[in-house]
Amino acid sequence: MVLTFDPFREFDRLAGQMLGASSGGGVAPIAMPIDLYRSGDHFVLHCDLAGIDPGSVDVGVDGRTLTIRAERSQRTDTDVQWLRRERATGTFERRLALGDGLDLDNIAATWQDGVLTLTIPVAEAAKPRRIAITTADRRDERVLESNAAAE
Repeated sequence: MVLTFDPFREFDRLAGQMLGASSGGGVAPIAMPIDLYRSGDHFVLHCDLAGIDPGSVDVGVDGRTLTIRAERSQRTDTDVQWLRRERATGTFERRLALGDGLDLDNIAATWQDGVLTLTIPVAEAAKPRRIAITTADRRDERVLESNAAAE
């Protein structure tokens, strides 16, 4: 069995417990739904924030906790008779516990069409790497070459 590195495994477990089935049998609504996947040497998080002013969005990292906070203001139209209001207003927040092996100093955030995209690179130390193998014969050759160059 091959184990893959997943720094969000614990988050997925907790989210499943907290946001699982509601008493009505359906899935509980999420005010700030996200998609998360790994692509090469980085993780990508897409967060739907439709109708939210990008200027109200705040993304921060404190220790190993990523926080996304956004605010959707209530419409202040005075000459409107509301028939239905289903879009939540106010401040929304998501917190994700980040695992080891991520380069938290180089997280990039972009905004397009109401979707916040975070790109979280994998730290160099956590990337797979090849380890060179030397043989006793090669090591002896290098020692001889450096001695000859010194003379």
